[in-house]
Amino acid sequence: MHLVFATSIVPSGTATTGYEIANAAIVDALRRAGVRVTVLGFIWPGAAPSDPEHTIVLGEVDVRTDNASGLQKASWLLKAMSTGLTFSSVKLRAATPDQVRAALASIGPHDGYVLNAAQFAGAFEGVFRDRPSIFVAHNVEYRSAEENAAAARGLMQKVLYTREAGLLRGIERRLCDRADFVWTLAEDDRPLLGIDQNDRSSALPLVTRLEPPPPPGPRETTCDAALIGTWTWQPNRIGLEWFLGEVVPHLPADFTVRIAGKTPSDLASAHPGVKFVGFVPDATEFVRSARVIPLASRAGTGVQLKTIETFELGLPSVATPRSLRGIANVPDNCVIADDPVGFARALVDVARNPGPDADGRAFHAAQRAALDREIARGLARIAAAGHEAAA
Repeated sequence: MHLVFATSIVPSGTATTGYEIANAAIVDALRRAGVRVTVLGFIWPGAAPSDPEHTIVLGEVDVRTDNASGLQKASWLLKAMSTGLTFSSVKLRAATPDQVRAALASIGPHDGYVLNAAQFAGAFEGVFRDRPSIFVAHNVEYRSAEENAAAARGLMQKVLYTREAGLLRGIERRLCDRADFVWTLAEDDRPLLGIDQNDRSSALPLVTRLEPPPPPGPRETTCDAALIGTWTWQPNRIGLEWFLGEVVPHLPADFTVRIAGKTPSDLASAHPGVKFVGFVPDATEFVRSARVIPLASRAGTGVQLKTIETFELGLPSVATPRSLRGIANVPDNCVIADDPVGFARALVDVARNPGPDADGRAFHAAQRAALDREIARGLARIAAAGHEAAA
């Protein structure tokens, strides 16, 4: 079977964002199942595809809103308003639908599509209707937009997020209706998308690394707690704001917290132990330097890849229930807490009384085996759709 994996950004170099890590896991699982995969999409400016022999690049784009100039943001907004597209999809209209069709024709014979996330599929809705397809819903995008609107501080932001939510609800409904099968990244997302029938969809357990993690061993810790992420992404920001504003005030003055990753300039903490460290060269070594990992998600849908990575590394953690979406088996060294006082107390207890790290190899193996099973279910459905179309 030959499938085209149609995605916003094609793989280039080491996967670093949650989106890229999830894509790598899904493409690798498809190929383990014997599928020939050709990846189609845009690439970051100046980058080169990791697998050029099996990649079709439509052009260069930088879709990060926080990197864009005011003029670029205004251009995207004006184009979104005039075309009826979402703000996220209009960024991908650097190619026309006809150019995407020509790129597909250049691939040669293929059996169907894996439409990876609503942004790209929503930008080119009419292009992928000629063959069977699987839609990958990384998140319930309309629900995330509703949460972003509720958390927005300015009227304009609230209006824009509310518009996105309305458009995304329709786009996701159409993509799910047209797909022969839908993969979500969390079980809770299936009913939100109206596709919780077992013959229509399944949730994909993910891994963050293609090879098993190392066995637990000694590690040097330099801080009590460490968080890393793209904090300019609104759902991540909501979680970090909650952690800084609600949890941190209940931590002792000598409790040390290190926060890595790009952080909005207006996020700060008066706690003497909190330090923003920006970019770190090795994300794994950074989290391994902490006695406990706070998993403080409060918004968003889909799965938290940082949660999966923490469990694969066997690190002690304190997690909100929202951080555990998409996780069937929670390790014993993860404490679940949802209120700020309880969360802070659990962080201090774990950091002050550290137990042994868990063996993340078992978690990784279970996730990968479950991923392969659900990939096989979707492939069986798209193969059956192909046979029906040919009959």
